[in-house]
Amino acid sequence: MMAVLLGWNPGVGDTWPAYSRVVDELGAAGVHRRAWPTGTGTQPAPGADAWLLLHGKTGSGLIGHGVVASVPYLVTGPELEHGTRTCIDVDFDVLLPLGDQVPVDILAARAPLTDWAAAAAAGTFQPVPEEQARAIRELWAEWLPADEYDPVLPVPGTLPQDALIRVGVNRYERNPHARRVCLAHHGTSCAACGFSFEAAYGPEGEGFIHVHHLVPAAQLGPGYELDPLGDLVPLCPNCHAMAHRRRIPYTVAELRAMMSRAGYISGSVVSQQEVDAQADARRILGNT
Repeated sequence: MMAVLLGWNPGVGDTWPAYSRVVDELGAAGVHRRAWPTGTGTQPAPGADAWLLLHGKTGSGLIGHGVVASVPYLVTGPELEHGTRTCIDVDFDVLLPLGDQVPVDILAARAPLTDWAAAAAAGTFQPVPEEQARAIRELWAEWLPADEYDPVLPVPGTLPQDALIRVGVNRYERNPHARRVCLAHHGTSCAACGFSFEAAYGPEGEGFIHVHHLVPAAQLGPGYELDPLGDLVPLCPNCHAMAHRRRIPYTVAELRAMMSRAGYISGSVVSQQEVDAQADARRILGNT
């Protein structure tokens, strides 16, 4: 599937006058849809990767990733140079703050099929060869702070779109800022079973945990504002999967009760020897 570069110069033409606010809104909502002019020539199909290429005072480089969300369509208006303009809708899923972009010199070294400096300066809309698209995805995966994203789901832009099954997820559980605040407050051990990836796997497991949204999605109103401390808790993948096994997720207390009834204590299954020892202790103490 063809990927495209979207050239953007904040000082020229149709810009984002409040780009920093858009970055914050995307972090909360998980996606930002924007109409993007394409000009004439080859048009991408819905589902194609769209890479945002910055050229401006803060430097040039790759600053965002999105997915083409529509077929090309015409926009009309007296303010347009020729009265009409061809656009596509792009659903941006990652937008880096200004200054955090992947510099063009690094892009040129890792994905050299395009003259990156010229592409950024020209503000072009152009297709990306598949060989180069693979190199961009690899570099993007290395550049982004992986601990800000769900450690199980792929980071947006790191896999080709036709290799992914797009599913609806709770956007609040994928909010990088909310995740950091939640874990800073609650820690990285599972709130239900106490499992710690760092304790079990060492340094390689540090920071690896899911974040679970406590309020059922069906109960969220249009004015809902996320409280990362009260609405989110860390859960290991097993407990997180169990929590979402019914339409209204199980609460942390319900998960603990399930494990208590099943004899599951502190992240380990009670052996028959331990059960017998507990029974012997009760007899000795005269509790049976």
